[in-house]
Amino acid sequence: MQRHGRKGYAFYQLVVADSRAPRDGKFIERIGSYNPNTNPATIDLNFERALYWLQVGAQPTDTAHTILSREGVCLKKHLLEGVKKGAFDEAAAETKFEEWVTSKKQSLQAVRDKDREAAKAANKARLDAEKESNRVKAEAVAKKKAVQAAAAAQQAAEATAAAQAEAAAEAAATVQVEAVTEPTATAQADAAVETVVPEETAVSEETVAPAPEAAETNG
Repeated sequence: MQRHGRKGYAFYQLVVADSRAPRDGKFIERIGSYNPNTNPATIDLNFERALYWLQVGAQPTDTAHTILSREGVCLKKHLLEGVKKGAFDEAAAETKFEEWVTSKKQSLQAVRDKDREAAKAANKARLDAEKESNRVKAEAVAKKKAVQAAAAAQQAAEATAAAQAEAAAEAAATVQVEAVTEPTATAQADAAVETVVPEETAVSEETVAPAPEAAETNG
């Protein structure tokens, strides 16, 4: 198996190579690939060429042997060897292999269905958690707005009460000023009358004063 990819995301090429060649060196034939980063792992295999190399004596590594067994190559080789030994005919071997393939497909499908259901459940749980979080946030925002509205209403009521009190105080002050102004006007009128009366008296005295002069003339 030749390693490819990057750190943390490696995949492998299944190759037939000389056992004396380095792992990632030259190879005779590429027969497939293996990607362990998916669930289940993705295997792309040339089944016939892999079976051919096993039949001619190629020795797979431990990991390669696991992959070939999973794909049924080792089973097919074993069944064909049974046919050669006369244990059963080729039709029976093919039937057994098809049964194994069907069972394997069902197992893989069950794994995929399980993963799909798990993903759906996780997605639903995430959405439910998000909805709950949004609901809590909405309640908090509504509560905050209600507190702000109550505070604003209280401030408005206090402002209205203060304005009413100020208006009442101004009205009371106006009434007091009017009450003080009326006696002052009356006093000023009386003073004016007192000032005029002596002037009339003076006029009367000036009019009467010439009478003695007339008496002197007559004498």
